[in-house]
Amino acid sequence: MSPVSETYWGIPGYVIFWVLFAIAFGLFAQRFYFLFRLMLLGRKENRFDQIGERIKAMLVEVIPQWCTLKTVTRKDLAGLGHALLFWCFSLFFISYIIFIGLAGGFGLSTYIEQTPFETVYFSILDFAAVLVTLTLIVAAIRRYILRVPRLEPSVEAGIILMMVFSLMALHVLGVGFDHASRGVHGSWPPLGAALANYLSKTGLSQTTLETVSRGLWWLHYLVILSFMVYIPRSKHLHILASLVNAFFKPLGPKVVLEPIPLEALEAPEGSVTLGASKIEDLTWKDLLDLYACAVCGRCHVNCPAQLTGKTLSPRELIHNLKEYLLDVGPGLLASKAKPSAESQAEITVKSMIGGAITEDEIWACTTCGACQEVCPVNIEHIRKIIELRRNLVLEQSKMPESGQLMLRNMQQRGHPWAGVQSMRLRGDWTSELDVKILAEGDTIHTLFWVGCTGALVERNVKATLAMARILKAARVDFGVLGDAETCCGDPARRTGYEFQFQMMAEQNIEMFKSFGIKEIITTCPHCYNTMKHEYPRYGGDFKVIHYTEFLNDLIKKSKLKLPHPLNASLTYHDACYLGRYNDIYNEPRQILKAIPQARLVEMERSKEMGFCCGGGGGLMWIEEQPGTTKINQMRLEDVLKTKAETVVTACPYCLQMFEDAIDHKNLKDSLKAKDLIELVEEALKKS
Repeated sequence: MSPVSETYWGIPGYVIFWVLFAIAFGLFAQRFYFLFRLMLLGRKENRFDQIGERIKAMLVEVIPQWCTLKTVTRKDLAGLGHALLFWCFSLFFISYIIFIGLAGGFGLSTYIEQTPFETVYFSILDFAAVLVTLTLIVAAIRRYILRVPRLEPSVEAGIILMMVFSLMALHVLGVGFDHASRGVHGSWPPLGAALANYLSKTGLSQTTLETVSRGLWWLHYLVILSFMVYIPRSKHLHILASLVNAFFKPLGPKVVLEPIPLEALEAPEGSVTLGASKIEDLTWKDLLDLYACAVCGRCHVNCPAQLTGKTLSPRELIHNLKEYLLDVGPGLLASKAKPSAESQAEITVKSMIGGAITEDEIWACTTCGACQEVCPVNIEHIRKIIELRRNLVLEQSKMPESGQLMLRNMQQRGHPWAGVQSMRLRGDWTSELDVKILAEGDTIHTLFWVGCTGALVERNVKATLAMARILKAARVDFGVLGDAETCCGDPARRTGYEFQFQMMAEQNIEMFKSFGIKEIITTCPHCYNTMKHEYPRYGGDFKVIHYTEFLNDLIKKSKLKLPHPLNASLTYHDACYLGRYNDIYNEPRQILKAIPQARLVEMERSKEMGFCCGGGGGLMWIEEQPGTTKINQMRLEDVLKTKAETVVTACPYCLQMFEDAIDHKNLKDSLKAKDLIELVEEALKKS
C-alpha cells in the first residue's frame, strides 16, 4: 500500500499529500506568474511563426541534447555530463509522475506498485541514479576544487547539486526499505534489492522498516516539492526557460536585428526611445533569454573580448541584465498598475547603461557570434548589445572618437575609410580587363559587388583585381558599379547608427533594381551577410553569393580549373560573418583542396569554434580598449602554432587584421597573409 493511503495524527495521507502539493504549486505559480509579467514588460516581437518548424527544431535540439553535445571537446567533456544528467533526470521526472503522482496522489498504487513494470522501471532508475551521482561528483570537483575558469563556485549551484544527489539517494533508500519491509527478495532493481537483502539481515523489526520506508517516501516527496519551489527562484530557472527559448530561437539568420522606423528620428524628443536605454526597451524574447541563461560560462571563455582582457563578458552581461530586471521589475509593474510621477522617478534611479552595463563593455563586442554559437540555450547576446549601441549613438550621441570618424566618412563620402585612394574613381584596372562599368540605362544579371575595403584599401585591391580576372577567365558575364558603388551599411548598423544603414540600404536596393540586377557576387562576408539577410526587410530580394560559394561551384562543374601547384603549407581562418553567421565552412576548404600541392593545416580553433580577427562590429575602425591584448595578435598566435607558411582568409577585414598583426610582430619574411582568391589566381596560371 502507498504511504499516502495511511492516516497520520488523525489526518488522511491524501489530505496531507494534496495540501503540500497545493502549497508548493502555489509558490511555484506565484513566482512563475511574476517572472512572466516581468517578461511581458519587454517590447512586442513576433516569434510565433512557423510553429511546426519551431516544434521540430526544439525537439531535435533538446531531446538528443545537441544543444550541449555540440560544445564537447577533448578538453571539456562537460556537455556530455550535462546530456547524461538530462536524460537520466528525465527518467526520474517521469517516475515522479507515475509512482508518486498517479500511484500515491491518485490512489492507483494497486495497479502500479509491485508489478513487473515497477521492477523494470526501478532497475533502469538504479543505473540512472549511478550515472547522475557520478556526474554530480565530477561537476562538484570541477566547480569547487579544480575551479574551472568558466564556472563560478556559487552557493546556488551547491544547493542544486545537493538536492539532486538527495533525490538519487532517497530513491535507492526508499526502494530498499520498501522491499525489506514487504519481505521482497530478488536481484532487481540491483541497488534497491541489494539494500533490501542487507536490511533483512540486520535484525530490524518489521515496524521499524515500515516506519522508515514511509518516512523516506514522504521525505522524497518533500524534496521534489522543494525542488519545484526553488528552481524559479534560483539561477537554475534555465531548467524551465531553456526549452521555451529553444522554441523561440531564430529559424533564419542567427543574428536578427530589428529595424528602427525612420519616422522615429523625427518624433518629438522623449516620445520614442531609440535603441535600449531601459530594460523595457528590449523585447520579451530578450528578457526570456535572461531567464534561460545557465551561467555555464561557455560564452565567457570563448569571447575574444574577454580572452584579450576587455571588460566585456557575455555571461556577466546577461547575468547583470537579469539582476537589473529583477531589481527594477517590481517597481515597473507597480507603476504600470498605478502610474505616478513618484513611482516613475523611483524606478529610473539606476540606469541600465552605465549601471548594469558599462559603455566599455558595449563597445568591446566584435559581434563575432562566438557567444551565441556555444550557448546551449539559444541566448541572443549580439542584438542586445546592438540595441544598447543604438541608444548611445542615436539618443545620447556617445561613441568612441575613432568610431565617430568612421560614421562621418560614411555620411560624407559614402564609405567608412579616410585617407585612402579609391580605385572606384580610376578606370585603369577596369579598362585593362574590359570590365563593364554600369551606367544609366544599362542592365546586367550578375553584379560583382567590390565593397569598400576591397575598393579603398591598397592591400585588398590586389584581391579585388584577382577576383575580376578570375571571373573573366571563367567567362562570367558581370558588371561593376564603379564610382556609383557605396557602402552596404554594415559598419553603421553594427555600431548602432541604424538610420545611416537604412538610407544606404534603400539607396543600394533602388540602384540594383534600376540595373535589373538579379545576382550579386561579393568578396566581403559583411556585405554578403547584410545583403543576403538584412536587405530583404527593405525590399531587396536578390540572389547574394559569396565568391567562395561561386568559385567552388565553378570548380565542381569543371568550368574553372586550377592546374598550377602551389607547394605550400596553408592554414585557413574562418571569417565570423562567413562561417558562424552563414555556415560557409566547407566551400573555402574544398577550393584549397582543389589546388595541387596545397597542404592545409587546421588551427585548433577553427570552423564553428574559430576565433575572431577583431575587425567585426565596427572594431575595424574603433580602437580596442587600452592596456589589453589586441584580438588580431591573439589570433596570430593560433596561426603560428600551425607552422604554416601562409594564413588564408576569404574576408577583406580579416586580411587587413592579419597584415597588421604580422607587421606588428615583424614576421613578414616568414609568414604571409593572403586572400583565398589570390591563391586561386596563382593556381589558375599556367606553369
